[in-house]
Amino acid sequence: MAKLTFSIGGIHPADNKLARDCKIETLPLPDTVYVSMAQHLGAPATPVVAVGDSVKAGQVIGEASAFISARVHSPVSGTVKSVAPRKDLAGFSCMHVEIAVEGDEWAEGIDLSPDLVTAIPEDRDFILDRIKACGVVGLGGATFPTHVKLNPPAGKTAECLILNGAECEPFLTSDYRILLERTDEIVVGAAIMQKVLGGCPCVIGIEENKPEAIAAVGLALQRLGYPGIRVETLKKRYPQGGEKQLIDAVMHRQVHSGGLPIDVGAVVQNVATALAVYEAVQKNKPLVTNVLTVTGDCISPEKQHNYLFRIGMPLSWIAGLDGGVPEAAVKIVSGGPMMGKAVANFDAATVKGSSSILYLGESTRRRSESPCIRCGRCADACPMGLEPFLLKKLYAFGDTEALERNAVQDCIECGCCQYSCPAFLPLLDNIRMAKSQIMGIIRARNAKK
Repeated sequence: MAKLTFSIGGIHPADNKLARDCKIETLPLPDTVYVSMAQHLGAPATPVVAVGDSVKAGQVIGEASAFISARVHSPVSGTVKSVAPRKDLAGFSCMHVEIAVEGDEWAEGIDLSPDLVTAIPEDRDFILDRIKACGVVGLGGATFPTHVKLNPPAGKTAECLILNGAECEPFLTSDYRILLERTDEIVVGAAIMQKVLGGCPCVIGIEENKPEAIAAVGLALQRLGYPGIRVETLKKRYPQGGEKQLIDAVMHRQVHSGGLPIDVGAVVQNVATALAVYEAVQKNKPLVTNVLTVTGDCISPEKQHNYLFRIGMPLSWIAGLDGGVPEAAVKIVSGGPMMGKAVANFDAATVKGSSSILYLGESTRRRSESPCIRCGRCADACPMGLEPFLLKKLYAFGDTEALERNAVQDCIECGCCQYSCPAFLPLLDNIRMAKSQIMGIIRARNAKK
């Protein structure tokens, strides 16, 4: 069978899937959780609880405050201790609800049984309302509210639903484990989203380095019998799981500069999002749990884990279950080594989109940069067809017009350029800052229209 892949750029970093054989373990509850109101793309949720309130797991504690926003629910039962700003992973202050854990009593109407529910509701509006009410967001990185993404604007039609099971980032194995351990629920979640989008074909794309997951999904599709859903093998190539790269690989269509996937008839969701959709629609369970990988090149095999966590658990508390931060760690990253972010505040709490606690050792220290040798490797590696060496230079010159003209705003921040650079130039760091500057200019210009 041909292996699908995208057409431009890409790299082949080592897998380092050190935790791939570690089954999902459920974390115990801490004494206190800290639930962020800004754990999704768009406007932060507005707290709807006050100090002293008693809450149950699954109860709404933050209401969506705009069209692009999402509800936030309590992950535990207990008493609200504070509603106040607290620092997040990056060290920025945002509103949190602090809850003293006093048990594990769930709100009425939430089905926590393991029984599989395969019958798909017929009412599209009911499905969308349930997804919205349960605060489901995309779990592939962007955390875009799922009910918005599954409801294309007038004049746009979904021609293909693509489920991202690539997990192309080195080290991360949480998606792989749910593909093995929650296979049926993911397939039902895919069928639910397919129903909402009008019955368009659905492709579940999984990289070739996960043959067990490909086989498991194939068997589940045969067993459950939903029409129009198939699994496809993707070539192992980073960033195969990028939204635009998946569309290129599966549909052979390109999303043009400034465009959205729906412009070419595509809707892309992560397999973890499909699981969350299943739990929301079939079980009425809000998105308060997810799976993260605790891994790294400087920790022993017995300290590699895939954990089922609840939102609001402090990273330092999770680390403490295994003896704290390893002495050999020189970096702690939330997410993968390519697109993840360094953790500036280790007392920050998990959020819906948390995917890993990654400990990296001495070999990952940034090396001293040297002058550009004009080899062009960064341009060859860029999956968006950009010229990173030029964008870095234009940023240094402060030439915003040329940056926009050369499409810095199209950068997906995958890190292929920086990974490929033999001079160890901080290409991504500079391009990320340039992109932020240009996006601000574009938004200001659009606001005047």
